[in-house]
Amino acid sequence: MLLSGQLSSNNMASVNVDNLNTLSNLHPKPENNFTYGTAGFRMKAELLDSVIFRTGILASLRSKKLDGKVIGVMITASHNPAADNGVKVVDPLGEMMEGAWEAHATALANAPSNEHLIDAIHSMVSILKIDLTKPANVVFGRDTRPSGEALVAALVDGLKVLGAQSTDYGILTTPQLHYITRCLNTAGTPEAYGEPSAEGYYKKLAAAFKVLVEGKPKLSPLVLDCANGVGAPKFKEILPYLGDSFAVKIVNDDVEDASKLNLNSGADFVKTQQRAPIGLKTAAGERYASFDGDADRIVYYYQDEDNTFKLLDGDKIAGLAAMYIIDLVKSAGIDDISVGVVQTAYANGASTEYLRNTLNVPVSCVSTGVKHLHHEALKYDVGVYFEANGHGTVLFSPSALKTIYAAEGSSPAQAVAIRSLRALSEVINQTVGDAFSDLFLVETILTQRQWTPKVWDQAYTDLPNRLVKVVVQDRSIFKTVDAERKLTEPAGLQDAIDAIVNKFSHGRSFVRPSGTEDVVRVYAEAATRPETDELAFRIGGLVFDYNSCGSGVRPREFI
Repeated sequence: MLLSGQLSSNNMASVNVDNLNTLSNLHPKPENNFTYGTAGFRMKAELLDSVIFRTGILASLRSKKLDGKVIGVMITASHNPAADNGVKVVDPLGEMMEGAWEAHATALANAPSNEHLIDAIHSMVSILKIDLTKPANVVFGRDTRPSGEALVAALVDGLKVLGAQSTDYGILTTPQLHYITRCLNTAGTPEAYGEPSAEGYYKKLAAAFKVLVEGKPKLSPLVLDCANGVGAPKFKEILPYLGDSFAVKIVNDDVEDASKLNLNSGADFVKTQQRAPIGLKTAAGERYASFDGDADRIVYYYQDEDNTFKLLDGDKIAGLAAMYIIDLVKSAGIDDISVGVVQTAYANGASTEYLRNTLNVPVSCVSTGVKHLHHEALKYDVGVYFEANGHGTVLFSPSALKTIYAAEGSSPAQAVAIRSLRALSEVINQTVGDAFSDLFLVETILTQRQWTPKVWDQAYTDLPNRLVKVVVQDRSIFKTVDAERKLTEPAGLQDAIDAIVNKFSHGRSFVRPSGTEDVVRVYAEAATRPETDELAFRIGGLVFDYNSCGSGVRPREFI
């Protein structure tokens, strides 16, 4: 074991172990174990210091492995409470870090000592054949959480270990950091994505939006809930670039009082509680939208004439986007572009039926997690993907973009449609789900169609649904297949679930284990609200009782 001097690998430069030890000692690892998942690392902020220091090392190694391409690091905990924070690594084209590297991230984070950390680095360099003489380039940003500043300092120390060149972009939304990363890596190429700055991002989205709504009557102002998160100051920054093309009233924009972040507001609250943010007085005829804490999710909603709250979630946005893009492609006279939609098992069954049977669009179902949706969407010329929680985007393949930009149109109507398709590919942030970008997508369609939220909502009626959490002794015994819609283990449980589901009109239910805690989640939907609740609680009770899987007190509502 080399504890000082240089850590070397065959035919490679070496790591200065004395430097690593000095820096690592500033960021000691707590007793906790950590796992890099779909959302990166996410937990109580006070546990993150060593994790983020080591993420700096990870990002440096990732950049060196990719010949010095720029890697992004975002410090955020998205829709979590203010006391939490997190970190995720962004690959060169703005996509999530390659899945195979998640295990390496976890290994670095869990190394119990400096010596073990050195071993973990050495192992990565050897297994992945990383040439340490290559440069490392990393950019990073953070949201408005008070813990962010100290965690940035830990990241910077981690970047020093392997001598990475880095740029601090300060406070950003998560999608802005993804956008900047892609811009830096594509600059000077035919795939150049834009100017790598927040200002460049604002200019690109605003210019495209103005093209899309030009000549159309303006809609009434949108009431926008920013969850008291980073979306508030950043959305205010884009307004001057929009001019009079868009009217908005921003609420829940207090980023000075950290305790308000995501509290009783934001996209996650609205989606899970099926109600408007607390304190927001809604009125019939108005339209509302909510960002989450780091502005990578959005949901819409409105109040019906009978004062009923109506949610327009990610499924509704996907249906709206698919309908509009299919119509544009037809209007443009471009017949050889395929449009497809990607969902997860949590998508409402009515939305899937609408897409397949009304729009006649192919629908793929994949496992939960943005990386799975993004990967599947790449298989279409134009791939629309949204999770029901409001996280999603639209991907245009290189061949689709080439076709769209080469098209000329043989009539004024075709020319207008082609121009709109081009602008649409610019207003959509194709790197990742982006609440700003998705807002402009929805506002474009509603403006072009002159639709109210109620008209949009009438495309189909959601089946009532319910999500139930079951605390279990060991989540690892639950094994799923078919995009997490079927259980293979425990043996016999899926047959018992099917027997119950078959008794309900339009019944559907599935059980999947959490990725982070010993719980399984039961999703249920049926024709009516009482039937849905009964189905959810019957399946919840079944799972809790099955082979004594449940832990703690059996919930009273379980049947």
